[in-house]
Amino acid sequence: MKEHGVDIVTFGCRLNAYESEVMRRHAEAAGLEDIIIINTCAVTAEATRQARQSIRKLKRERPDAKIVVTGCAAQVDPGQFASMEEVTSVIGNQEKLEAKSFASLATNGLERVAVNDIFSVKETAGHLIDGFGERARAFVQIQNGCNHRCTFCIIPYGRGNSRSVPMGEVIDQIKRLTDRGFKEVVLTGVDITSFGEDLPGTPSLGALVQKILKLVPDLPRLRISSIDSIEVDEPLYDAITGDARVMPHLHLSLQAGDNMILKRMKRRHLREDAIEFATRVRAHRPDMVFGADIIAGFPTETEEMFENSLKLVDDCSLTWLHVFPYSEREGTPAAKIPNQVPKQIRKDRAARLRAAGEKKVAELFAASVGREAMVLVERTDADGKATGHTEQFIPVVLDRPAEPGDLVKVRLAALSDAVMAGTTI
Repeated sequence: MKEHGVDIVTFGCRLNAYESEVMRRHAEAAGLEDIIIINTCAVTAEATRQARQSIRKLKRERPDAKIVVTGCAAQVDPGQFASMEEVTSVIGNQEKLEAKSFASLATNGLERVAVNDIFSVKETAGHLIDGFGERARAFVQIQNGCNHRCTFCIIPYGRGNSRSVPMGEVIDQIKRLTDRGFKEVVLTGVDITSFGEDLPGTPSLGALVQKILKLVPDLPRLRISSIDSIEVDEPLYDAITGDARVMPHLHLSLQAGDNMILKRMKRRHLREDAIEFATRVRAHRPDMVFGADIIAGFPTETEEMFENSLKLVDDCSLTWLHVFPYSEREGTPAAKIPNQVPKQIRKDRAARLRAAGEKKVAELFAASVGREAMVLVERTDADGKATGHTEQFIPVVLDRPAEPGDLVKVRLAALSDAVMAGTTI
């Protein structure tokens, strides 16, 4: 951390990381110094606890620094941070994206708690930035908020309702990024398959992806972040299965593999829907790799119900898993369900899911040995060692130096259970 600069500690999702870069630029433009911004996450109680712990630790290390807290946990419950003597200001998820918030901080004119009603926010395009991410990959926010009300999820109360960036603005930004040399763009948001529902003409995510592929022909690689597979329309399906520039790696928001648990979560799909989607995509694109979010130990989950989630790893051949032990969030319907699963059982089930995911990663690595792949170099360390990811998001260490942004053709070989080796062809 810089002793007297602008430092940001980010918890949670890629969207939070994107927005941290927005805040950095606003803070630096306002001339702020010796300030630490904590961008919190509210997905689990543990994430909020870690944020509070970080605040206390940072204040001990830099007692003279201003500490500003924002993000979803601050939006949902600003009082818990405002009550901390270490905290200078608490700002909401909309306020953190506005330059005027940081200008007011610079003149000590910002109220201590500046958190407004997130559901009153109607737009999400005013803070687009060019170039967030490594020099090779850029993350482009296309949407924010969520209209769904899954019973376990607090995020809509931190992010508000779904709102989309107009298609023209997204495409213009991707064109600028491509012109600047970025080789890969990742479309990101809170619920990106709801993209366009609030825009004139209600364009879909599929329509946006098709437009990007058509209007930005020089973009080599397009990635789509977490999607709700039940909401994939035919244009999106056609792009995923029919255009090689859409990377063969999709992260699915599944959450569970048992139909009763899915119903109690108020999800919009059945386990059969997830299996059908994965099977259908792979029939047209055999190289596709799927990741997924899965929650272990949701209230009322029996061992048999959990086994259905565990089986889903094989049934959909899920490789890159994000596994969460269920965490009660005050204000959500699931927290009021009487039959809560003991926390140790949640942890044990989460460990079993992670082990199943690690087995799938090992199988993917083994099947990839000897194959050719294109690696997008993302970083080079002090020793000149270059690392990046393949189309299927396999992490690779190259055998020779390369610069971030280079697309390098390699032959894959075994290296470890966490990364593969790439011999440059």
